[in-house]
Amino acid sequence: MANITLHPEGWKAAKGYANGMVAEGKAIYVGGQIGWNGDQVFESDDFIEQMKQELRNIVDVVAEAGGKPEDIVRLTWFVTDKKEYLAKQAEVGKAYREVMGYNFPAMTMVVVAGLIEDRAKIEIEATAVLPS
Repeated sequence: MANITLHPEGWKAAKGYANGMVAEGKAIYVGGQIGWNGDQVFESDDFIEQMKQELRNIVDVVAEAGGKPEDIVRLTWFVTDKKEYLAKQAEVGKAYREVMGYNFPAMTMVVVAGLIEDRAKIEIEATAVLPS
């Protein structure tokens, strides 16, 4: 069974995310990823570059289990600067599609006071479900 996006009848279309997903199979839980590479080194302090690196990290972890971006059913984003995120919406969308394609799972965005790594501007955790 492929993952199915849930969209209740009569609801306004969600843009860039799904309100819900139905998935059946092997669950993969990806811990919060920050904007450093596999060597735990930040290559940039730019919000968009960190976001792309985090998404690549998530895709790499899911791929390790045999999955692909389309298997990701949930993303939870933690951002330290709401204004910066909102100011870069067009760049966020473009960068997201560059890494994730047109896969828009259920998502939550939370604004936080800070993250454990001082250079981190954003952290993203994921859940993926590989088909049975």
